[in-house]
Amino acid sequence: MQAWLTQRIGRTHLQQRIGVEQDYEARVFGLGRNLFHLENWYSVHGLIRNLLRVSGLYGRGRRNARTIRIERHRVMLPRLPAAFEGFRILQLSDLHVDMHEDMPAVLADAVAGLDYDICVLTGDFRARTFGPYEAALAGMRQLRERLQGPVYGILGNHDSIRMLPGLEGMGIRMLMNESVPLEREGQRLHLAGIDDPHYHRADNLEKAADAIPGHEAAVLLAHSPEIYRQAAYAGFDLMLCGHTHGGQICLPGGIPLICNADCPRAYCRGSWRFRTLRGYTSRGSGVSVVDVRLNCPPEITLHELRRGEG
Repeated sequence: MQAWLTQRIGRTHLQQRIGVEQDYEARVFGLGRNLFHLENWYSVHGLIRNLLRVSGLYGRGRRNARTIRIERHRVMLPRLPAAFEGFRILQLSDLHVDMHEDMPAVLADAVAGLDYDICVLTGDFRARTFGPYEAALAGMRQLRERLQGPVYGILGNHDSIRMLPGLEGMGIRMLMNESVPLEREGQRLHLAGIDDPHYHRADNLEKAADAIPGHEAAVLLAHSPEIYRQAAYAGFDLMLCGHTHGGQICLPGGIPLICNADCPRAYCRGSWRFRTLRGYTSRGSGVSVVDVRLNCPPEITLHELRRGEG
């Protein structure tokens, strides 16, 4: 695997990612863009579950987590090539497919019958941030069978670089600080993706954008919205991300208790804009810490690209 990964992403990137994983994969405080990482504080997970049980919300929250909504998002891009008018992107984020044994089937059923041109996966395939990942890969194989057409992905803060061969082996083109041109009728739309910018800090926007001509439209996949400013100034037109789960457990009205991202809360859920960059942060298709959602339903998102201002 080491030789394959070295050839695939390069020695420096591999050493950086593996080094950070080995040194800090389960750290609760420090590293990353946040001081505190709740997902790594495993002693508190049981406490949250018990509090929800005592309050009578646990059963409802589990049912909510398995009721996935389809969000339809139309985004206007001034530089979109005419051939890509109406281009549809299915986004799945924060799948955490090994969180519970029924989650792969729930996700597979949710995507069945949807019509889209490409699918993008914006990171966090695994439930834990360290340890075995075979169950996550098995769940992803089950889901991949239900996804049509080209599928592209990036790694999140829960994912190990060692998952890369398995993900690509099932036909998911992982973008590791890379870009690929999508072509239609002689016109191009570029799709770029970066490694996790939140915890491992292994993102490299310069490398991801290196092959993209400055006058052509480009979509960026980033696990977290925290690099919105850099993405805008790098010239990207649209950024699709996740990581925040929209809060996952929210107060009535969808007010999140925590978003776990070092950026304005307006960028932690749904559609947003910074300068010329349009952005969308998914609430996530799965769950983390506990398999419960309150006032924040999981989503899969169908983005429809249109030419023009907006």
